[in-house]
Amino acid sequence: MFTKLSLKIGFLFFACILLIESLLFYTLYVTLVNDRVDEVMESLLARGETHSAVLASSFEEETLEHVGMMEAASSLIVIVTDAKGQVLIHSDPIEPEMKAVIDNTNFLSMPAGGKVVETHWNEKRYIASDSPVMKDGDHLGHVFMFSGTEGIARMVENLQQQFFWIGVMTVALTVVTIMGLSRLITLPLIRMKKATEQLSLGNHHVNLMIDRNDELGELAASITKLSQDLDQLKKSRHEFLGSISHELRTPLTYIKGYSDILNRPGLSESEKEKYAAVIQEETARLTGFIQELFELAKMDRHEFHIFKKEESLDVLLESTVHFVSAAFEREGKSLSVSGDKDIRVLIDMERMQQVLLNLLDNARKYSEAGSLVSIIVSEKKDEVMIQVRDEGIGIPKKEIPLIFDRLYRVEKSRSRESGGFGIGLSIAKEIVEAHGGLLEIHSEVGIGTEATIRLKCKEDQNGKNFIS
Repeated sequence: MFTKLSLKIGFLFFACILLIESLLFYTLYVTLVNDRVDEVMESLLARGETHSAVLASSFEEETLEHVGMMEAASSLIVIVTDAKGQVLIHSDPIEPEMKAVIDNTNFLSMPAGGKVVETHWNEKRYIASDSPVMKDGDHLGHVFMFSGTEGIARMVENLQQQFFWIGVMTVALTVVTIMGLSRLITLPLIRMKKATEQLSLGNHHVNLMIDRNDELGELAASITKLSQDLDQLKKSRHEFLGSISHELRTPLTYIKGYSDILNRPGLSESEKEKYAAVIQEETARLTGFIQELFELAKMDRHEFHIFKKEESLDVLLESTVHFVSAAFEREGKSLSVSGDKDIRVLIDMERMQQVLLNLLDNARKYSEAGSLVSIIVSEKKDEVMIQVRDEGIGIPKKEIPLIFDRLYRVEKSRSRESGGFGIGLSIAKEIVEAHGGLLEIHSEVGIGTEATIRLKCKEDQNGKNFIS
């Protein structure tokens, strides 16, 4: 029945408010009716007490007639009896209900004072009060006052009508208010629902302009942020797939082309060796690229593991430098290592060497001949830093947050030789973070780039730091 959220909220609010209003109106109605009836009864009793006081000072026939004449001209009825219950005077004819009240009075007991003896206004035709007439301790008689209940019934009926129309207006205003409030509450939710539907259809250009400082505003901001992230993810995926296609197609084109050349007759041995070397180089490049893709797939499936054991940082740096020194010498670039290398480390040697090789490879590719690439090791109280600093072309500041994205190139026009595959840094960052560390990049265009590996360290039993 109630399929829309606004109707559900509106109905819930209406039911709660209607229940509260009904309780309040009922309480107010009962209170007003009781107060009004009490006023009538108190007035009736006060009238009887006044007559009782007059008769106490002069309980004579003339005074009795005067009391009867006074009430004969009013809407009230007075009946005066003696101490034994014999009627002495009455302002109106005595009806059975009045006689029943008098007959039910215990004239033998000494009353303490006046009281209301009939209060059932909604069942009887009259309400009644009894005021004894006392003089110097003598019981002279009783003053019975009667008031018709028609006036009380009319008063109650008027109150009922007033409360009915007030209730109708209140319900109407409540319905209008609830409709407005539920609309106000659910309108942002409806807009968010439509936005999420657009996201599910692949439209990631969603911007919810909901200016609110509450939970709905926070939810709208989260959906907008999600749409931006999905849009960026979609673009990154397209670039990633395009880059993979390019990186796979290029070496395969080289391999196919040079394979066709090798099949041509009349090639000399030196030419065959030259073309075979190119094929081997491209095959090695392709193999390395596919291996990196496997590493990324493992990371996405959370199947990427490291196996730490205690190693010497000096051994790590020495083996890494030995591995890349030939490439640096061939290109006329210098490589230096400085700092405190005598540190024991708890790392996965192969994975950490993979990180350093990637950083050094990038530093070499983006540095000019004759420039210097430095490896600097420094140790603080609670961390060890390994910095790879070059004097290369640098990275624009706006591009630095993106360089860890997979297959991202700072310059799209860079060649494969200078640009690399673009996924090494992404893997390197994952490896360092798996060691509980951080990989940071700082760079200035035309000055160079500095990559810093930060690893937390602890002290062993001898008080010497080691990386944990």
